[in-house]
Order: sequence, then structure tokens, then C-alpha cells
Amino acid sequence: MHSEPLPASRPNLILMVADDHGREALGCYGNPVVATPNLDMLAGYGTRFTNSFCTTASCAASRSVILTGLYNHTNGTFGHTHGVHHFSCFPDVRTLPALLSEAGYRTGRVGKRHYAPEHLFPWDWEQPDGAFGRDDVRMSESCREFVQGQEPFFLYWASHNPHRAAVKQDHPLKPNSFGNPDEPFPGDVEQVFGEADVIVPPFLPDTPEVRAELAQYYQSIARLDRGIGRLLDILREAGKGSNTVIIYISDNGAAFPASKTTLYEPGMQLPCIVHSPEQPARGVACDGLITWADITPTLLDYAGALPDQCRFHGRSFRGIIGHEHPGEWREEVYAAHTFHEITNYYPMRVVRTHQYKFIWNIAWKLDYSFASDLWSSISWQGALRDDREFFGARTLDAYLHRSRFELYDLQNDPDEVINLAGQPQYASMVAGFCDRLKRFQCDTNDPWIHKWEYE
Repeated sequence: MHSEPLPASRPNLILMVADDHGREALGCYGNPVVATPNLDMLAGYGTRFTNSFCTTASCAASRSVILTGLYNHTNGTFGHTHGVHHFSCFPDVRTLPALLSEAGYRTGRVGKRHYAPEHLFPWDWEQPDGAFGRDDVRMSESCREFVQGQEPFFLYWASHNPHRAAVKQDHPLKPNSFGNPDEPFPGDVEQVFGEADVIVPPFLPDTPEVRAELAQYYQSIARLDRGIGRLLDILREAGKGSNTVIIYISDNGAAFPASKTTLYEPGMQLPCIVHSPEQPARGVACDGLITWADITPTLLDYAGALPDQCRFHGRSFRGIIGHEHPGEWREEVYAAHTFHEITNYYPMRVVRTHQYKFIWNIAWKLDYSFASDLWSSISWQGALRDDREFFGARTLDAYLHRSRFELYDLQNDPDEVINLAGQPQYASMVAGFCDRLKRFQCDTNDPWIHKWEYE
């Protein structure tokens, strides 16, 4: 499917990236409790993708893919960029802000940075990382002058919500606060959720600890949504809404065990909401398979700056926006995770089709490696204290000790608990997926391809 001709005036571009917002916690994706009216409205006027995936479920590594169109094992950001972790993009990597700047766009950034090195990501206007904390309404207000300026512009709006933060000390179970303030930020009103009212997704156990943390998580998401609402208001007030492409995504799944840092569905199947002035229909749910490696080429396509000779691992999905069932699009996507923190080494390579997911756990003899905040969460520690056999749909043992290969029929086993890889009748399918992974690794210069030969 081919993209339509560009309008005479090139569109403005806004890319909104949330921090750890799982798909299960949005109204437009089926959650009737969590409060996301602005994102739901955006989906109602745009396209909601139902098969959209990050390629690695870790913050900095995922953002490197979003902003380069290259898998993180190719661009060099194997894991976190901050502190002692010190991963970063290679010097020759071309980034989205650099390419759009060359194409004549004014570029701006506000919110979470979490990429390196900074000089590869040039901005005409930006605010210091963390300048607004968790106050997304104020963060959006800071963009008012930028949005009202000369067109065309590209704004990278990156919330710190709903990432985990400090433990909430005044709660008997001491759940994480997810950045929720003790008092509402000036000009804002916090929305509080009852622990009895939250919806516990299948990947989590229904325990008091999990419910306490989900209530805090929902509150952080509601504040994120209010910040998005303010940005949309500012855009409309500036008269820029009719010529602005807006994309909303999350870098990875919710900051709970069995989601973030995993390549199970809760960690990688994420929200993607797109509003495009040119799309042929509104309020569409599109089932085309897309990944965050497609974000950079898609925005460059809208800017009329997509190189003739593709240098990206993704491709523009501009042509399928507004279409429910895009034909001749794509039959599979790939994911690749290696590190979270530098001490969290657990490399995985994944093929995901409409029906099946195949995971190669490269270091499968290791216990699964935990992000520090997930391990210390009361959701996980409560399960250990109670000596639970199951954590959600999966046993604790299966979560911690994984097979070399995992194969799941997602249509019949959406919770990914029945591993088909060891069953004789699936041997040829496993072999075929292994061949696909090897081709993917060759195509993306994956250093871990040598593990097929040496381990």
C-alpha cells in the first residue's frame, strides 16, 4: 500500500511517548475504569493500532529504536544510557531530530530524554530533562510558544508518567507512588482510584499488593492524559490541529513483573494512536503489524524526507493509517532485547506473526534477570512472601526459568503459558522460525548471531 501525495503545506509532527504505559490501561483499548478521555478522543478521531509493538521492552533501548528506525543492537544502545550503564548510539547513527532538521523542520523536545550521546539528537528548542517532574499539564504549557511558531515543526513530547517512583510511605502496603504527588500540582486536580475498582490483567495475580499498585498506576496515567489534553488544546488554540500528525505510543509495557523488560505480550504489545489529517476514515482500529522501528520512517515520510535508499529497519506505515485490514502489508515483526540495567543481561530474539510468537532465549540457562524496581516492588515481593505458585497466568518457576525456545499460539493461548516448542508436531515450525531469526540477525548486523554457532 502506497502513501498518498503530501499536502502543499508539509504537516507539523508531534510524537508523544509515555513511560511504561501498558495497553491494558487505556479506555480505547477496553479498560472502562482507567481515565484516559483525551487519548480516547484522539483514537476516536484517528487510528488505533491493535498490533503495535516495541522491539525491546526497556526504556532507553526502546527510545533509541523510536528515534533512529534501527534496532538497538544495531544502533549501539544495548540497554540503559544513564549512570553506570553507559550504553549509547554509535557515532555514525542518524537520528530523527537531525534528519527532520535537515529537511527544514523546527525541532523541539520536552520531558524525558534517556538517549545518548546528546549531540546526535539536536533540537532547536528543548527543556531540561526533568524540568517539570510529573506535572504533565505544566510540561504541555511550556510548549505553547513553540507550537505557535513557524511551521512546519516537530515536537517530541516525552512524559515521565506512569513510570515507577518512590514508595508511598503512608500506605499500609507501601505501594510505589508512580510519581503521584502528595498534593495536586498547581492548576491541576488529581484523580484517585479505589483499589477495589482497578482491573487486574491476566499477567498479574489478584492480590492486595497488586491492586494497591495498580491504583497508583491508574492515577499516574490519568495525569498523563490530562497533560495530553492540555497539549491538544494548545494545538487547537494555535490553529494548528488541521495540519498536524500526532502519534501516541509508550516505550514499553507497564512497570510490573511479566510486562516491562519481557517480550511477552504485556511487555511489547503496546498502544499506538495516530491522528493524521489525510486519513480516509476516522475512529478506525487497524490490525496491521507495526513496530517502533517504523516510527522514524513514518514521520520522515510525512515530512517528505524519506530517503530513496532505505537505511532503516522499519518502514513507513503512513499508507495503512485509517485502514482496518491493510492488504499486502506485513506478515511478521521482530523484537530483540539484550540488557535493561547493565546487570540485567537476558538476551532474547523474537518473531511475532498474527497467530504465533517464537522466542529464542539466548542465555536460557540463566535465571531470568530482574529490573531492580520490579524485583523490589510489593507486587513481586508479596508473591514471594506468600510462596505463590502462580504469578498471574504463569507459574513463578516458568517466569524465572525459561526454555531455550518458546512458541505460543496467541489465538488459542493469549496468555502465553503453553509452550509448543518442545512438541514434535511443531518441530518444523520451530526450525522455520529459527531460520527467520537468523536472517533477521544477518539483516540487522546483530552481534548475537554467533550464539547459534558457539553455544
